[in-house]
Amino acid sequence: MDKNKMKNYAELLVRSGGNVQKGQLVIIGCDVENADFGRLVQAAAYDAGASEVRMEWMDDICSRTTYLRAASEIFDSFPEWRVNKLAEQDERGAVYLHVRSSDPDALSGVDADRLRRFTKVSREATKEHTRLTMGSFLRWSIIAVPSAAWAKKVFPDLSEADAIEKMWQYLLKGARADGKNPCADWEIHKKSFEARLEYLNKKQFDALRITTGLGTDITLGLAKNHVWEGGGDVDKNGVPFFPNMPTEEIFTMPDRMRADGRVVASMPLSYQGNLIDGFEMTFTAGKVSSFRADKNESALANIIEIDEGGGRLGEVALVSNTSPIGQMNTLFYNTLFDENASSHLALGKAYPKNIQDGDKLSTEEFIAAGGNDSLVHVDFMFGTEDMCVTGIHANGTEEQFLKNGDFVI
Repeated sequence: MDKNKMKNYAELLVRSGGNVQKGQLVIIGCDVENADFGRLVQAAAYDAGASEVRMEWMDDICSRTTYLRAASEIFDSFPEWRVNKLAEQDERGAVYLHVRSSDPDALSGVDADRLRRFTKVSREATKEHTRLTMGSFLRWSIIAVPSAAWAKKVFPDLSEADAIEKMWQYLLKGARADGKNPCADWEIHKKSFEARLEYLNKKQFDALRITTGLGTDITLGLAKNHVWEGGGDVDKNGVPFFPNMPTEEIFTMPDRMRADGRVVASMPLSYQGNLIDGFEMTFTAGKVSSFRADKNESALANIIEIDEGGGRLGEVALVSNTSPIGQMNTLFYNTLFDENASSHLALGKAYPKNIQDGDKLSTEEFIAAGGNDSLVHVDFMFGTEDMCVTGIHANGTEEQFLKNGDFVI
């Protein structure tokens, strides 16, 4: 890949994604396979004025070996030093930058019970950090870069070198990072969300009716005083940032108690190194009442059954099938990209920003207002080319605003 494009991509993550400010601590999570790109991000962060940049290196192979060979008891605890490390960074107002390139099959065949147990204890231990990031008290941003295993998964008929090269082209295009000035392009992209957000926030629909040709037919109640978001975020100090790059979605908060009907996934879900495929769920009074999957049903069960909120919805997100990623007609086996190719729902925790003054509510007040609380937040795709979405007002009148996979507003 052209070195200047890679440098621009790194700068996009730093300056637009996390919007690093002078004197800030920056934490960069990056796979060891992409160390060269991680170093570009580090340099860009220092150029932006960071006081300190800490690298957190990850390795799919080491993670897999640990899950396969470590003593069973280690998956029932989370080291206190790791909790303290997060707390120290959060106290300093760190910006978290994530470079994702994981192999979708990295944990295939790993004991599902080990994954479930460690997910639960780790999410419980880091709940405060999750609250700060999901509540936009801290800035964070995620981008993707190719790894050999991931590229070959997406383009199995190409050589490894050609698959990686093609993957770079697709990722940069999908993230709107292939132009001469990606940061400026993202400011233009941000404005494209404004009309749809204004329409939906003014309407304050009581519920949405969503149907697809695959068999999805569900009515989702929306929380009172819900807020539609999209195109970027602003932290509690008024500093703008883009949590996900790419982003094509507009999203809000369903009422955790009001989801009724069937949802059929339109894409496989890559979760913790396992591919969940051919799955569907039925919701009754907001909760999953039945589910099935053709492949890795136990991994789906781990999400739904992790706690009370795992089987309820925390997000509904709508994406036009005309998005650049959707037009690629490519399954990326990666939620960051697949969720921006297709409308999706999220099992688990809701974002406080998706309800007015949500950041000021206690957990109990948030739940009472219709928000969902959980240790997980897992997006899965259910959008199709024939998806239709109708807004339902409290008086029963209806307005269709998405037809055949595209907005009509």
